[in-house]
Amino acid sequence: MEHLNKALMAFSATLFLLAPLLMATDPDPLQDFCVADLSGKLSVNGYPCKPASSAGDEFLFSSRATRGGDTMANPNGSNVTELDVNEWPGLNTLGVSMNRVDFAPGGTNPPHIHPRATEIGIVLRGELLLGIIGSLDSGNRYYSKVVRAGETFVIPRGLMHFQFNVGKEPATMVVSFNSQNPGIVFVPLTLFGSSPPIPTPVLVKALRVDAGVVELLKSKFTGGY
Repeated sequence: MEHLNKALMAFSATLFLLAPLLMATDPDPLQDFCVADLSGKLSVNGYPCKPASSAGDEFLFSSRATRGGDTMANPNGSNVTELDVNEWPGLNTLGVSMNRVDFAPGGTNPPHIHPRATEIGIVLRGELLLGIIGSLDSGNRYYSKVVRAGETFVIPRGLMHFQFNVGKEPATMVVSFNSQNPGIVFVPLTLFGSSPPIPTPVLVKALRVDAGVVELLKSKFTGGY
């Protein structure tokens, strides 16, 4: 019993010492709104705030996602309409953002990663094959389902995923993130279109293909998506 009491006292003392450190983190905004001054320097919690007197009230609203972009403007057959803090300054410090993604028949949102956010979404029209690849912890398991209009999905932060329009008609989805700037890493573009380029011998060894294959793939991604 004495040993138990000593252990409990030690545990309580540890919590007491750690409490200030645990309580010191404050990721939440400290004001109602902080409309981003995009000309300022980005810091840990976002951009500097515009003066309240010059912010107006339009920062609370956006019509940017009412229309999708041209799905045939790139080889992927899809178009992303972004509503992160750079496109919607009213999101600054709020920790949220969203995208609208439109797909032509057969269009894809290529394999990519959001390093700073979990993603949740809903398909508005059409039918999309959604694929998520787990980490090495899961044996790189591939999870997939055809998601149709009105159905929802969630993608854990940092996992590779893609969407592919398997229908005969255009498709549209809207997704939200728990970050005002979730970031995106397109896997093919990152590997074969980085600047400066990843040395070909590295990719030859990593992908177990000939140098000619690597150079061909690099040529496909010169200049980005």
